[in-house]
Amino acid sequence: ARDGADIAPDRIARMGIALVPEGRQIFPNLTVLENLAAFADNRSQRADPWTPAKVLDFFPRLAERADNMGNQLSGGEQQMLAVGRALILNPRVLLLDEPLEGLAPILVEELLRALRRIIRDEGMSAILVEQNAQKVLGVTDRAAILERGAVVYQGASADLSADRAVLESYLGVTAVGPRRGGKAVA
Repeated sequence: ARDGADIAPDRIARMGIALVPEGRQIFPNLTVLENLAAFADNRSQRADPWTPAKVLDFFPRLAERADNMGNQLSGGEQQMLAVGRALILNPRVLLLDEPLEGLAPILVEELLRALRRIIRDEGMSAILVEQNAQKVLGVTDRAAILERGAVVYQGASADLSADRAVLESYLGVTAVGPRRGGKAVA
């Protein structure tokens, strides 16, 4: 917001921005289908709008658990549901805050494949805020590194991925992998 002012959540939604919040924040006492229905937007102008059926088709793991309560899902399944709830708003921009946090490696890969499809195949604009930069660089076109609230690097994701000096300097990634104390990437 301009000058640090807060923007009301309903105004953000009307602007076409949907958030996948850190910590998922799904409704634990609603089923997968009820979580999706609570967010469904039937007013979409998209030619192929996101519906509960399309989300379940996109995330087969959720389809298998459509009648399970939110608190009966694994962390990765909850994250898929959080992404599905955001998609069902049919936004122009998807904002994902730490989408890989706390997920098992196999679920990280599954979620990254889904995000790649959403961004590449569906043409959805997305902003990912993620500390595990190495993982999301293959999904994004552009990257920015923030340090203490200031942009210290911005450019093509492919360029950042290939620049070992920048990766090591700002993200704590060495030729043999991450080192302790890496910085956040947006």
